[in-house]
Amino acid sequence: MIAILLASLLLQGAELTPQQEREAAELMREIRCVVCDGQSIADSDAALAQDMRSFVRTQIAAGAEVDSVRIALSQRYGDDVLMRPRFTATTAPLYLAPLFLLLIGGLLIGLASRRR
Repeated sequence: MIAILLASLLLQGAELTPQQEREAAELMREIRCVVCDGQSIADSDAALAQDMRSFVRTQIAAGAEVDSVRIALSQRYGDDVLMRPRFTATTAPLYLAPLFLLLIGGLLIGLASRRR
């Protein structure tokens, strides 16, 4: 933990390569601002979003994988910080409900057309 903080302090002014910049920008669009309603940290002007952007840039500059940065933010702020939540037992209804509704709709249409 101390090593991460030291790396963060040392890399605050570090320049990102174009590839790292693209990775950081893409990740910032995938992380929800916990202060704003429905905005990513890339779009938010909140102070906390600015801190989160700085954290993302610092971690990417330190060579961290995008997934590890995403997991670190999720652990710190909860899964609600992810614009696309991971598939878990608690988020399964979010992913399965549209399929279930489509199946029910198809069955209803099939039954209605069969009666005619």
